Amino acid sequence: MKVLVIGANGQIGKQLVEQLANNNHEPVAMIRDTDQIPELEQLGAKTVFANLEKDFAHAFYGCDAVIFAAGSGPNTGADKTVLIDQEAAIRAVDEAKHQGVKRFVMLSSMGANDPHATDHPIKFYLAAKHRADEHLKQTSLAYTIVRPGRLTNDPPKGKVEAAGSISDKSRSIPRGDVAATLAESLTNENTFGKTFELLSGEKGIEEALNSL
Repeated sequence: MKVLVIGANGQIGKQLVEQLANNNHEPVAMIRDTDQIPELEQLGAKTVFANLEKDFAHAFYGCDAVIFAAGSGPNTGADKTVLIDQEAAIRAVDEAKHQGVKRFVMLSSMGANDPHATDHPIKFYLAAKHRADEHLKQTSLAYTIVRPGRLTNDPPKGKVEAAGSISDKSRSIPRGDVAATLAESLTNENTFGKTFELLSGEKGIEEALNSL
């Protein structure tokens, strides 16, 4: 499957590209800096130049699926967060529909289901994710929305908990396990049309997704 990875140069995105390539997919890494080409190509991706703040329709040409793993980052303000995490994600969903891409996997965040339930400093980030997620749900796309909790750079464990709602949200999850879950979700039909939270757990990733 030819998969457009939006946010391919991020910490999760790079591991996702490698996971896809290792699973016989054709990842297409969307980039906006030529310096990013060597590393992403070494990980197994082809690259396409596009900018989420401009027209990026050409990046979708010939792709069978899209994984949106982009984010504005923790050091940007609300304006940039709305621009990338909300508006760019919504535009990506609309472009996928327009170009006949059937499969869309969205990397969201735990807490995006009810962003107004917290006074957390990143409330505006959760609200942006919520709006993008809700927009995707209203489409006819075969979607999956993945909402991990607190992310770490620990080595991946290959063991997760995936559920519509996880009661114990105090745990974390390595970014590598999030990337592996996104890659597995791509073709796991049990995830189609579902939104789930994700943390480290006791089940292998495929088993956890099959239990949703």
